[in-house]
Amino acid sequence: MTESARKSTAILRDAHAASFIGKPADPWGMISRFIDAAGAVDIDRVAEAFHMSKGQLAETAGLGLATVTKASRRTAPKTQTRVTEMLEIINRVKDWAGGEAQAMAWYRSQPLPALDGRTPEALVKSGRAAAVRDYLDHVALGGYA
Repeated sequence: MTESARKSTAILRDAHAASFIGKPADPWGMISRFIDAAGAVDIDRVAEAFHMSKGQLAETAGLGLATVTKASRRTAPKTQTRVTEMLEIINRVKDWAGGEAQAMAWYRSQPLPALDGRTPEALVKSGRAAAVRDYLDHVALGGYA
């Protein structure tokens, strides 16, 4: 297979994957609406969008309550990373899940057999968001769930 043919195949494969569960054309998708003027994820907007209290959002992201309630800790790297990872995963599954609320429900409760039956939420809390993204890439390319 020529290099040109490989590139074309990759483009078609990626387009097919994006139509199911892969990376959307705009990888930030819904996430961009949660970014404030300083370039940080606005915790209040995220909580409001998902109809959660800040405490529920903290629990979902595996953070302490003080982390999302104190202004000085909301922009901490760990806080921003966890919430961004959560949003990235939800963004990737929202189309096939039926919407953002359904994607959040999937994120919080769907055990992934390929990842020891743990939920995406549990994996992100334990610092394994990359494993969830890899799993979604695998499924998007036709692999078994």
